[in-house]
Amino acid sequence: MKEKEYFLGIDIGTFASRGMLIDETFQVVADASVPHTMENPRPGWFEQDAMDIWWHDFCLLSHMLIEQSGVMPSRIACVGASALGTDCLPVDECCTPLRPAILYGIDARAEKEAEWLTSYYGKERVQALFGHPICSGDTATKILWLKNHEPEVYARTYKFLTGSSFLAARLTGNYVIDQFLAKGSFRPLYRTDGQINEEECSLYCRPDQIAETALSTAVIGTVTRKAASESGLLEGTPVIAGTGDSTAEAISAGLTEAGTVFFQYGSSMYYYYCTDKLISSYTSPNGNGSLNGGKIFTVPGTFCLGDGTNAAGTLTRWVRDLFYQKELAEQNLGGENAYSVMAREAASLSPGCDGLLMLPYIYGERSPLQDPKASGMLFGLKGSHTRAHINRAALEAVGFYTYQHLLLFEELGSRPFRLITAGGGTRNETWMQIIADMAGMEVHIPEPFQCSAYGDAMLAAVGAGRLSGFSGLSRALPVGKILRPDMANHAFYKKRYPLFRDLYLDNRNKMYCLYDEKPGK
Repeated sequence: MKEKEYFLGIDIGTFASRGMLIDETFQVVADASVPHTMENPRPGWFEQDAMDIWWHDFCLLSHMLIEQSGVMPSRIACVGASALGTDCLPVDECCTPLRPAILYGIDARAEKEAEWLTSYYGKERVQALFGHPICSGDTATKILWLKNHEPEVYARTYKFLTGSSFLAARLTGNYVIDQFLAKGSFRPLYRTDGQINEEECSLYCRPDQIAETALSTAVIGTVTRKAASESGLLEGTPVIAGTGDSTAEAISAGLTEAGTVFFQYGSSMYYYYCTDKLISSYTSPNGNGSLNGGKIFTVPGTFCLGDGTNAAGTLTRWVRDLFYQKELAEQNLGGENAYSVMAREAASLSPGCDGLLMLPYIYGERSPLQDPKASGMLFGLKGSHTRAHINRAALEAVGFYTYQHLLLFEELGSRPFRLITAGGGTRNETWMQIIADMAGMEVHIPEPFQCSAYGDAMLAAVGAGRLSGFSGLSRALPVGKILRPDMANHAFYKKRYPLFRDLYLDNRNKMYCLYDEKPGK
């Protein structure tokens, strides 16, 4: 009789790593996580040590999951890993990092390189090569920064990797990156078909200094003897290419077919919208903001739009820390979670917060405004308003710019038919009901275990042939919880939305003045 098979998934996140072992019925048999830190050596610089954090966490979690489950390593049929964003990590011939990894879009050290490239190419050529205005999320700018500022490191670099490709290389000795990450954040180093763009590479690095591409589910090698001794896995265990953490989480929640939009409510709100055609960059003539151009998605035959806001959970955290200090102190002494109190208070109020409206741009804004100087606002504030009103107004503010993105998709003639969610914000059912009411759509909330690590393990099951591609993966996922919209509330929010939009449009120049004013001038 054939032994039962298991699939291992490990995700390295910004502040923590998590691993899961699932069986061949896709049930979780072991789940473990470990915290870690992120370095901020200078303003705008964010780094992590790839060996001390990424590889250390992977190996630690692998040992923990094997011990916790009691599963023999020989019964692990395939391994998948994901990692935070798209980072820039130079390594030598032994896959030893030459410096700390420069993290994804939060690291803004390459602003001058982005400005120079925009001038060098011109805006039209930038659009053709990058698919959007050059930004801090483009890994090529960070490679160029290393070339300009750390020439000794640059000269010694054998490969420029990202988090998931580093883990795959440490496991197998092969340098491979998920096509989705390559064709998204590594442009213009790769062509749209996933091949290395040798003509454009020369400005940044040699073509042989970047990894080959593969589908995220493709088996790109097996665990080496050295990696086996460090991770506790069996030598020869198949390893897939893996992908980014947001992609793995989106897939774990059900982003497997065109027409589905995924909103992740964490510290920020990140979205992926899976489409059946490539969509170009778009600016709304109705003042609803803009969207960066689409790219080929991890699911074969599909494309996606994707971007993030600067605030979601950080906005609710700001409200908590400012207005719920007593509840937070009680929580720290073993009392009720402060966010639970906030959710209950928000649910006690009617939509519209008795005339209070909030703009959520307390940290500037990415999508859909692309305006780092945007600022927050409380509009309609009255003496009768309480902390509960401000609390609910923050939840509605995030709901409004969720709705704003849906309007942009609609303007493109491509409104989604399914809305799925993930992230810590989904634990607040009041918030998720606001999202459903704003959108006028059902909101699908996954089970708590459907996270990046679970997605990695499911992708490994596809790679091992246990699941028949992404259609099989989709059928195997749990149903989760479904919240249905109150259409009367939807009509109210739809009528209120133009005020939300216009508060920013009418006041953005005044927001900019706040940056220019200096005392004594």
